[in-house]
Amino acid sequence: MTNLVEKLAEQAKGLGVAAAYGEQQDVDGTKLVPVALTYYGFGGGSEGDGDDAPSGGGGGGVSIPVGAYVKTSDGLRFDPNLISLIAVAIPFIWVSGKALAGIIKALKK
Repeated sequence: MTNLVEKLAEQAKGLGVAAAYGEQQDVDGTKLVPVALTYYGFGGGSEGDGDDAPSGGGGGGVSIPVGAYVKTSDGLRFDPNLISLIAVAIPFIWVSGKALAGIIKALKK
């Protein structure tokens, strides 16, 4: 069982900002620091004792590139990745609208 958890933890290391964008970059004296929303989870299980006991596990994760901090001689600013933000916002707005419609419908009764 320990080997399974160690293998899953090793695979989860690959998720993160580096998976979405890569490492910090320096371009002509400008530093670009990527920003991403990342989350992951994994689990494992076993039934019985001994080496022949069945076991299993799995995991997964998500990395959503949000934008980048850009540091120049003028200062620091955040440049959002608008495509990713819109892709995340559309389902959120849809769910919020459905919830609001349900609340209004319940209040009318």
